[in-house]
Amino acid sequence: MATQAAPTNRRQLLSRLCDARLETDALFEMVRPEAMYDRPIPERHRIVFYVGHLEAFDWNLFRSACDLASFHCEFDRLFAFGIDPVGGGLPTDRPQDWPRIREVNAYRERARQALDRSIEAAPLPEDGEGSFGQLLNVAIEHRLMHAETLAYMFHQMPFEHKRGAATARVFQGSSFTPGCVRIPAGRATLGQRRDSRSFGWDNEFEAHTVDVPEFIIDRYKVTNGQFRQFLEDGGYEDRALWGAAGWEWKTAQRISHPAFWVRRGNAWAYRSIFDAIPLPSDWPVYTSHAEASAYARWAGKALPKEVQWHRAAYGTQGVHEPTYPSADSPANLGQYPLPDAWDPMPVNNTGITGASAFGVEGLLANGWEWTSTEFAPFPGFRPFACYPGYSARFFDGKHYVLKGGSVRTASCMLRRSFRNWFQPHYQYIYAGFRCANGPNPRRA
Repeated sequence: MATQAAPTNRRQLLSRLCDARLETDALFEMVRPEAMYDRPIPERHRIVFYVGHLEAFDWNLFRSACDLASFHCEFDRLFAFGIDPVGGGLPTDRPQDWPRIREVNAYRERARQALDRSIEAAPLPEDGEGSFGQLLNVAIEHRLMHAETLAYMFHQMPFEHKRGAATARVFQGSSFTPGCVRIPAGRATLGQRRDSRSFGWDNEFEAHTVDVPEFIIDRYKVTNGQFRQFLEDGGYEDRALWGAAGWEWKTAQRISHPAFWVRRGNAWAYRSIFDAIPLPSDWPVYTSHAEASAYARWAGKALPKEVQWHRAAYGTQGVHEPTYPSADSPANLGQYPLPDAWDPMPVNNTGITGASAFGVEGLLANGWEWTSTEFAPFPGFRPFACYPGYSARFFDGKHYVLKGGSVRTASCMLRRSFRNWFQPHYQYIYAGFRCANGPNPRRA
């Protein structure tokens, strides 16, 4: 029978869930009590929502399987789902519309205790759809995704609303020259097989191979220094570089620079989690898809397709495609997310994952990478019965695939088949990009 989760020791999975809870609990501890009703990002819920959401999600996920009787139906519904306002409308709720934080914390603790009593003894199959392994992996990875969401949300909070170190950890890089790599024609295998007996989300199935023509791609991600040239050259004011929707968004929202940049006098600074620091020119720039696309047009290039990114990352001259871009990646990636790192490293810092077989650098764990591919199902897609809306409701032509992961991405989601996706006008995630060859390569 086809499976989506390998038989896994229950104790191991429960331990991973406990570790994920500790991570999100520690993140909430960063927020000063008076700031729990802040909305750091206009498109997202207030912070208090996420305190309740993580347990409400787990509760709703396991309620039927474990025959759990609800003790707070209102909170089960209130904290069930996040928001993704693709139509441009933003939430208008007020802090007083939400329950008091002590009530939310009490709900969280009671739900957690009831779940712990029930999950371990749940009479669930060990393997296959609706199995113990699948449900626990869904709960674990959902929570770890939100750990990264919380990190980039808290990045946008006023510094005085957070508790933590006062200075950023700044990684030093060596000098380098941006350049391109020619990737020979060959195959790229996307997704994973259902019979792999490894966990993956529904959009990761079914594995399939695509023949990819030869192309050229940047060796490194685009840096803050390179993007500053685009800005100073009038890139944000040149309508020809922006699609119609991107121009309308940029104009309406008065977008004139990346969300992680702040002006300090006559110079640009980078907004780290606890302080603003001089803009590191060799760090990857974090932008929205619309800004990345405008830069690519300015450079006479294009964002890579998902299959091109895969070919650049995992392709070889032969038929074998590795699990990671370089042989030393598994050992390096086991520590992610890095507990004391909130910011990226210089783009040429190969200590993260090394280079791919073709010499493309920094493909994992130093910022997600936008692609030009709309998020859509692979052939043979089947939604999870336990979470049917996870992917399917975003197959709308309004979201784009990202690959690669950031320093705040959990190691389990740095697997080659994992697919992230976001709206093109969302600036706040730890996402950058690199360019591939386009129709008119007129700039370096």
